[in-house]
Amino acid sequence: MSVKIKLDFTLNSRPVTIEVPAEMTVLNLLRDGLDLKGTKYACGEGECGACTIEVDGRTINSCLMMAADLQGRAVMTIEGMQEGHALHPMQQAFVDHGAVQCGFCMPGMIIQANYLVKQNPQLTREEMKRGLEGNICRCTGYTKVLDAVAAVVGLNENKGLEHG
Repeated sequence: MSVKIKLDFTLNSRPVTIEVPAEMTVLNLLRDGLDLKGTKYACGEGECGACTIEVDGRTINSCLMMAADLQGRAVMTIEGMQEGHALHPMQQAFVDHGAVQCGFCMPGMIIQANYLVKQNPQLTREEMKRGLEGNICRCTGYTKVLDAVAAVVGLNENKGLEHG
């Protein structure tokens, strides 16, 4: 029988209290414990970026982090980016620019792209490429992904990217 631990943390701006097995990863907590299926399981080794989320404002591979490490922290998943009934500007840009192919890797890629733009609102295309290197997609050539991120950077120049 596994040891259970009680966690209190913030998930997508809402408080969460839950008991989980001590050996559970954040990815398994999100998908199996909290039924948030947007964050994807792919490699399980932190190599592909499909499971990327934000923890305390920094991106991490949720397959590598233990759920116990969430105590007292703030987590944002792809589900937390949406603004009411409207998509977040980064999500909308991916749709508008045809960057979403099969969609499997997109949640992690969108989280990472949004993080990059928040860190540097005047991100260059080369910086976008470097910043997304840890997010693997077998369906796209990345051009449309970069176009989507560039569109948000352009939006940023006009009014800012306040949310997410």
